[in-house]
Amino acid sequence: MSEFFLVVDDDHLMRTRLVRALADRGFAAEGAENASQALTIAEQRLPARAVIDLRLQDSSGLDLIRTMADRFPETRILLLTGYGSMATAVDALRAGAENVLPKPADADDILAAFDGSAATEDNAAPSLARAEWEHIQRVLSDCDGNISQAARRLGLHRRSLQRKLAKRPPTQ
Repeated sequence: MSEFFLVVDDDHLMRTRLVRALADRGFAAEGAENASQALTIAEQRLPARAVIDLRLQDSSGLDLIRTMADRFPETRILLLTGYGSMATAVDALRAGAENVLPKPADADDILAAFDGSAATEDNAAPSLARAEWEHIQRVLSDCDGNISQAARRLGLHRRSLQRKLAKRPPTQ
């Protein structure tokens, strides 16, 4: 019996393409378009691995990861996202995901991420400038957008923080 994959993505094309590609590689795979459908499938047929998109129609992929990790602890989980950030990756790992992979990703990328060998340029460690940008965004979010409060927490002058925020985010 082949290993069962659960693919959760509200994008029909992405979901069906990934299920088909996994099946072509010898895995049993089934897709779900939302969290409630994913949980129903998981209760009927325990997935060995689950690939969960960050943004779903009925909930957050992070919430689904938490639920799956609690209810099905033997399932290995990967977060797939087109909206990746360092903060999201940390949240996903804390919630129970084994790895985070940026979209677009194909079946080979996903299998490599589960095997721990996904060291492509796209998901390599971010540059120092990108890490700083992500940290600033996280602190600003924690301060509900209050620039003065965020600047104090970061140990920066308010104008310096405003100049940093006015620049485009670094790509990697």
